[in-house]
Amino acid sequence: MASKEGAGNLEWRINVDNGATERLVPKSGPSIRIFLWLKGLVMKVILERLSKFMRKTWKIGADDPAKVVHCLKVGLALSLVSIFYYMRPLYDGVGGNAMWAIMTVVVVFESNVGATFSKCVNRVVATILAGSLGIAVHWVANQSGKAEIFVIGCSVFLFAFAATYSRFVPSFKARFDYGAMIFILTFSLVSVGGYRVDKLVDMAQERVSTIAIGTSICIIITVFFCPIWAGTQLHRLVQRNFIKLADSLDGRVEEYFKKKDVSENEDEETNMKLQGFKCVLNSKGTEESMANLARWEPAHGSFNFRHPWQQYVKIGAAMRRCAYCLENLSICMNYETEVPDQVKKHFGQACVKLSSASSKILRELAEMINNTRKSSKMDFLVFDMNTAVHELREILKTVPVATNKPEEGDSNEDRTMPMSVHEVLPVATLVSLLIENAARIQKTVEAVDELANLADFKQDSKKKTGDNKAKQPPQSS
Repeated sequence: MASKEGAGNLEWRINVDNGATERLVPKSGPSIRIFLWLKGLVMKVILERLSKFMRKTWKIGADDPAKVVHCLKVGLALSLVSIFYYMRPLYDGVGGNAMWAIMTVVVVFESNVGATFSKCVNRVVATILAGSLGIAVHWVANQSGKAEIFVIGCSVFLFAFAATYSRFVPSFKARFDYGAMIFILTFSLVSVGGYRVDKLVDMAQERVSTIAIGTSICIIITVFFCPIWAGTQLHRLVQRNFIKLADSLDGRVEEYFKKKDVSENEDEETNMKLQGFKCVLNSKGTEESMANLARWEPAHGSFNFRHPWQQYVKIGAAMRRCAYCLENLSICMNYETEVPDQVKKHFGQACVKLSSASSKILRELAEMINNTRKSSKMDFLVFDMNTAVHELREILKTVPVATNKPEEGDSNEDRTMPMSVHEVLPVATLVSLLIENAARIQKTVEAVDELANLADFKQDSKKKTGDNKAKQPPQSS
């Protein structure tokens, strides 16, 4: 047995039969083993959870860099407004109420310009209005003598009731809900607090000035430092929804009539495109919220101050009507009843032609929205879609539906085989939905044309080609 000391550590080794040495490891007791096991378990759990959290946090910022930009802007705004609290001359200038400016930045700074403008304007106007009314009520209460408490209590009740009730009015709530809440808070503080405060006017003036400082810093930073416009986000959302509808329509019909063998990655990507119409169905709240916020924004890019943002809501409603049609189309295609290939072959070409014509219109509408230009070929695309609808209706009328069994001696190969009603019914339902979807797409085209006229979209510079002016949509009998 020999001992070896190196680098501050002492270890024991023993000689074995083959001439080698083995290191002696002291046996640890049960308590030490349990401690080491718990230590490894805790470290493993903490490290795994921490690494998982860090990966998730990084993914959020990588997927949407605008969130990181917003965080940086909030930090910058708070750093600037804190100067009024740290520097004595500025601190004395606002009467020691610099903390109200910091609170203002925290509560009004939002991720886009429209939301920040909305909250800033609501807070400033509500504060001035409530402060003025609070001072007026305080003066009236002082003149009433012994009834001062009664006057203040009744005024707080009436104004709080009126402001709270206004928050239930949908049109008022959409734009001034935050202002009503600030009005209630400020009026209650001024009118009730003025009962034991001597210099009420000075206090109100100082708080209004600090709130004005906070809102000014928020507006400057949100507009001039990497601005995120709610109007631009709404514009892009509508444009993307048109593309999703077109992809879903094309994919659904082609998948039903033309079965294809695709790889696993392609199948996953195709499935995402087929489900794109669900994003359109779920976008109502986002569109309405962005439209209300965009109305507060100043002119930017190709959007004027009086840009018709509410027309985007109408376009979104028209798109959702098309998406509902695609949802029913998807249900129809997933019927458990197997449709014979003969029936699919009879309707397949016409259905694919109609879906292709409809998706071309949707993509052209997406280009109109993206480029803010009127389309020079929209009339021709609508004409092609109406032609495809007319052809599909004619095919639907000429379906050979079997009423009796064919005679055994009839061996005419050129004759179309008759189809039973239960075989034709699923495809006939699908055809009806495609025709209905085409009609709804025409309503969407009208809504986009109305937007183009209201927003003064420029005419597309591309020249119309072909002598298509003489073409007229066929009249369906």
